[in-house]
This record gives sequence, C-alpha cells and structure tokens, in this order.
Amino acid sequence: MFGFLMNSLLVISCGYIYNMISNNNLNRSNFNLYAAQNYNNPRALDVNEFYEDLYRFKYLKKLFTKYEKSDSLQERLILNHLILIYNVFKFEAATSMCFFKIGEQSWPALKTFLLFLSYIKEDDFINIPSDLYVAKKLQQL
Repeated sequence: MFGFLMNSLLVISCGYIYNMISNNNLNRSNFNLYAAQNYNNPRALDVNEFYEDLYRFKYLKKLFTKYEKSDSLQERLILNHLILIYNVFKFEAATSMCFFKIGEQSWPALKTFLLFLSYIKEDDFINIPSDLYVAKKLQQL
C-alpha cells in the first residue's frame, strides 16, 4: 500500500512539474527536465549524447556573446548548432530553450537566425527587433 501511494505521488508531482514547465515557467531548476521531456533523438545511445546536445545551448550563448562584444559573427557555426538543436528537440521547446539560455541582449540576432531558418514566423516575437547586420550576412550565404 505504501509503495502504491509513493508511486501515485511521484506521478502526480511529475505531472504537476510537466504542466508547470509547459506553461512557460521555464527556469534553471527545471531546464534539464524540460529538455529531457522534449528530446527526440532516436540515434542516441546513452545519456551522454543528450548532454552533448544540451551543451550546444551554452556554445550558442558563447557565440552570440562574442558577436555582441566584438562584432565577430560566426554565422555558419551558429546555423549548424541551431539546426542540430532543432533536429533533436521539439520545435516549440527548442525555441523556448534558445530564448531562455541566450541572453536577452542577443535576442534580436537569435530571432534573425530563426527567421532565416524558418523556425519561427515573421509575426512571432514582434516585440523583438531583427538584427539587420545578421540579416545582411545571412542573405550573402
């Protein structure tokens, strides 16, 4: 009886956490759980591959920060990482996780990349302007 009760409480609390995260309450403490719930990589052999894919968010943040600080844009590398992220995470979740992990000052550049890849629509995130320099660099590809 006690085991059944504990399992029921675990299911209820996991359901609560999933609903809480699904309602855009993404934060540092639930980010990995949210990522795991939205991870879809049939070729992944172990949990290390999940963490390698998760590390791409940190690498993207570094690339965007470098662009913001030194105007050094590595557009092809950013495109590659975004494509890999969107290949293994559900689209809506990947978008939420990108905007969560990447600093607000880099959102215009991120939005421009996502528009270029058609991962978001023009009317998504209308309060965030596009980065004209990034758009020009992407048009040259």
